[in-house]
Amino acid sequence: MNAFIAKFITALLVLVQFTNGLHFYLKTGETRCFFEELTQDTLVVGKIDVTELTNNGDYVKNPNLQLQITVEETFDNDHKVVDQKSNPNGKFTFTSLDSGEHKFCLTPKYSDGSNSKAHRIFFDIATGSSHDYIDSKSTHKVDALTLKVQNLNKKLEEIHWEQEHMREREAIFRDQSESTNSRVVRWSIVQLIVLIGTCVYQLRHLKSFFVKQKIV
Repeated sequence: MNAFIAKFITALLVLVQFTNGLHFYLKTGETRCFFEELTQDTLVVGKIDVTELTNNGDYVKNPNLQLQITVEETFDNDHKVVDQKSNPNGKFTFTSLDSGEHKFCLTPKYSDGSNSKAHRIFFDIATGSSHDYIDSKSTHKVDALTLKVQNLNKKLEEIHWEQEHMREREAIFRDQSESTNSRVVRWSIVQLIVLIGTCVYQLRHLKSFFVKQKIV
C-alpha cells in the first residue's frame, strides 16, 4: 500500500491535464458511467470518496462499503482495462493502451450483502503522459544515485582528512622521538665523559698516594 501511495503521489506531480471533480448520488447496486477521450500512453489516476446516507441525514463511512470500478475501451468491443473493487477512500491507476473513448463505470456495493441504501460519491480523475511518469521515476533514480555519490565523496574526504591528520601526528611523534633520542645520546655522552674524568681523577689520586707512601 505504501508503494502504491508513493506511486500515486509521484504521478500527481507530473500530471499535465486535470479533469474536473464530480460528485453524484447513487443507490446500492446502481451504476453510473462517464466517458473520457484518451490518447495512447495516457496515465490515468483516479480517486474516489464514497459515503452512505444514515437515518439521521448524515453521510458517513462504512467499512463494508465498496465501489466496483470498471474502465472499458468503447472502440474495442468494450474491452475492460480496469475491473476492481475499491474501499470508500480508494484510488486506481492505469495507462491507456490505445487512443479512443473510454467508459468509466462506478457501482456501490456491500461486502456483507446490504442494499437499498443511498450513497454520495466524489469522483476525481487526472490524466497525463505516462512517459513523463517514467522520466520522473528515472529522475528520482538519478537523484538517488547522485545522493549516494555525494555521500561516498563525503566519506572519502573524511578518510583523506583522517589520513592527513595521522600523517601530522606521525610527524610530530617522529620529531619528538628524534629529540628524545638526541637528548638520551647527549646525556649518555656526558655520563661517559664524567665517568672517564672520575676514573682519571681517581687513578691520579691513587698514584699520588702511592708515591707519597713510597709504595711505587
